[in-house]
Amino acid sequence: MTPLDAWHEVVRTRDTSRLERLLADDVVFHSPALHRPVHGKAPTMAYLVAAMQVIGNPSFRYVREFSSGDDALLEFDTDIDGVQVNGIDLLRFRDGQIVDFKVMVRPAKALEAVMTRMAALLQRH
Repeated sequence: MTPLDAWHEVVRTRDTSRLERLLADDVVFHSPALHRPVHGKAPTMAYLVAAMQVIGNPSFRYVREFSSGDDALLEFDTDIDGVQVNGIDLLRFRDGQIVDFKVMVRPAKALEAVMTRMAALLQRH
């Protein structure tokens, strides 16, 4: 199984133990809601687990995928409270693990919906 296949399996199963194994210890996470990247496995896990709950609802689906070497770009669509969300996951792999994960979300109304729901989830933890 390629690292990209492993990511798709994490998304499909929502298995956080698989996610933990897939993330490098020094992973860098770039969120559209944060001004600075997040460094390290634990904080990246927190954001991705919350995102799986907010963005990864039953309407979530990847609609396009491009990959070359250690890089993959995955475009997704989902719906949050009636707001259509379109976004991109940009992943970089090294030695079978994710070392860089960047998320972009559009339009602005969608980003606002994601930020509101994510903030509520992250504050509870």
